[in-house]
Amino acid sequence: MGYVYTRDNVRIFYRLIGKGPTTILFIHPPGMGHITFKQQLPLSDEFRLLYVDLRGNGKSDKGNVPIRFSLLSRDLYDVCHELGIEKVVLCGYSNGASIAMEMAIRYPKLVERLFLIGAFSEVNSFLLGSEFLLGIMASKLNMKHLLANVISNAHAYSKDFGQEMAEYFLQADADTLYQMYVKGLSYNCTNSLPSIKCPILLIYGQRDYYVHHYQYKFMTRHHNTKVVYISGARHQIPTKHSTVLNMIIKRFIHNQMIEKRESSNSLD
Repeated sequence: MGYVYTRDNVRIFYRLIGKGPTTILFIHPPGMGHITFKQQLPLSDEFRLLYVDLRGNGKSDKGNVPIRFSLLSRDLYDVCHELGIEKVVLCGYSNGASIAMEMAIRYPKLVERLFLIGAFSEVNSFLLGSEFLLGIMASKLNMKHLLANVISNAHAYSKDFGQEMAEYFLQADADTLYQMYVKGLSYNCTNSLPSIKCPILLIYGQRDYYVHHYQYKFMTRHHNTKVVYISGARHQIPTKHSTVLNMIIKRFIHNQMIEKRESSNSLD
């Protein structure tokens, strides 16, 4: 673990764990930090895992420029560049999936595959929009404790982890949270989906009903999109359904490796 300085000299916290030819970069939603993906650590037996706190979140510094998803994706590119990582698989969760899509659009040579958990290419439903408005209001009024309790309780698979997540959430800068929620509400990459060159795997909870309809925006605009539903799951897949998620990630990366080898052999 350590820190990388971005091109505008903002210190970004990272952890690089594991071994293997494939690096998975995890992208968290506002405030939650890299510990969102703590239950994905078993994947380090076969892959390199790159955990990052986005600027203004967790242990990363805030900087002094307005938050934009293009800026956050650039930060992640800078982290990869400084660590000498030339290819990554992106795993973005919820609004972190939007940042993953922005990164794939802007840096196609870096991104090999997208795992998008509970993803949406735009916010066009009342329920999803209401969640963003709650985050905007609470962070604007500096009610981080409320947000920390709500989000940690929703994601906790144990009392200890719930407390750890709440404490980690409180490290986030309130103004950064506000800006991330505002940008998340207005972000729209639907018309840019055709420009994403890599395969996309959408991972939805079977009971996460209010984001299910977004799959059709992906499937009608992106030629290589697949969808997986996790039985009995709502939105909190990385923490509460980690065993199934880890199996899905592992299987699809292995399948991609096989496809690459077969394609290379056929060319020979």
